[in-house]
Amino acid sequence: MTFKPILGDGITLSATLIILGAAVGLGVAISLVYMFTHRSEGYVPSFIITLVLLPAVCSSIILLVGSNVAWAFSLAGTASLVRFRSAPGSPKDLAYLFFGLGIGLACGSGYVLYALVFTCLLCAVLLVFDLIKFGQPRNTALKLRITVPEDLNFEGIFDDVLEKYTDKFTLTKLRTTDFGTLYELVYVITLKKGTSRKEFIDELRTRNGNLNITMSMYTEEERSSV
Repeated sequence: MTFKPILGDGITLSATLIILGAAVGLGVAISLVYMFTHRSEGYVPSFIITLVLLPAVCSSIILLVGSNVAWAFSLAGTASLVRFRSAPGSPKDLAYLFFGLGIGLACGSGYVLYALVFTCLLCAVLLVFDLIKFGQPRNTALKLRITVPEDLNFEGIFDDVLEKYTDKFTLTKLRTTDFGTLYELVYVITLKKGTSRKEFIDELRTRNGNLNITMSMYTEEERSSV
């Protein structure tokens, strides 16, 4: 089977409508797969709209530029002036962005059937990986914040409790708070299977003078920023 572009010698209205319609449709398919694979961790609605529009915008630029090198450099210079003010996403989010760009490039070049096949195959792979939990750890990493008073020697004071309730723990941050009157220790931990979180927190409270202790999810953004 050979993939052939649908464009002829110039940009016709029918070819443009087919290309943009295919780009938007495939962008919707990509966004649906993204929402399904992020159903448990949540997602930003504006990023979903970006995934829908990105292939269409990219294909429109390819249609406009064509083989004109001068126009290509002009558009590249214009794009370099744009500053993205939103925080960068996780590596998975960046992969979805490149996915949308690839679909836009294929559609803009006229290879709509190739873009369709590519989208179907890659979306199927992403869905299978999500269903079999490919690459995901058995235990979820958590972030533990423990506040201790300044007169408490915290060196190793929580180690025996952490060894009792966790499979792994790492002290990732130590800082002072409240003008130096308190210390805050931040650990990344992996709880043992069947661990009672209440008992775990209760034992920690007996060591830190019953000050604040918080435990939250250790997100991909935090992991990638370390």
